[in-house]
Amino acid sequence: MTVPRGKLFLFTGMMSSGGCALVYYLIQKMFSKTSYYQLALEHLHSHPEALEALGPPVSIHYLHLTDRLNFIDIADAQLKIPVSGSNSEGYLYVSSSRDAPFKRWNLQEVFLELKGGQRIPIFKFIGENNDAKE
Repeated sequence: MTVPRGKLFLFTGMMSSGGCALVYYLIQKMFSKTSYYQLALEHLHSHPEALEALGPPVSIHYLHLTDRLNFIDIADAQLKIPVSGSNSEGYLYVSSSRDAPFKRWNLQEVFLELKGGQRIPIFKFIGENNDAKE
């Protein structure tokens, strides 16, 4: 029994599209479970000025995986997380590093950049003794 080529191409295309969508979803889930992502969101949610600028409720959106500002290697990670609220929208920029593979990630800087260009510093690592400025 042979399957007509049109049906075969249609079926293959649908399976490929579904597979790509699944991989995209799994990558998003992987990013959202990382410690630097979670720590950055905790700092955002505990920063009154940023929350007031965005307006309640604050929504966290999927990363733009094709954006060159989103990258991770063995020792460094940078993310540009889209966020929005009732007053404004923007991006939460996260910079994190670690001393060696499989070591704990340490936030270096987190800031919110709103659509109008306003920058709100949320967290900045300033010392070797795990001092931080919030």
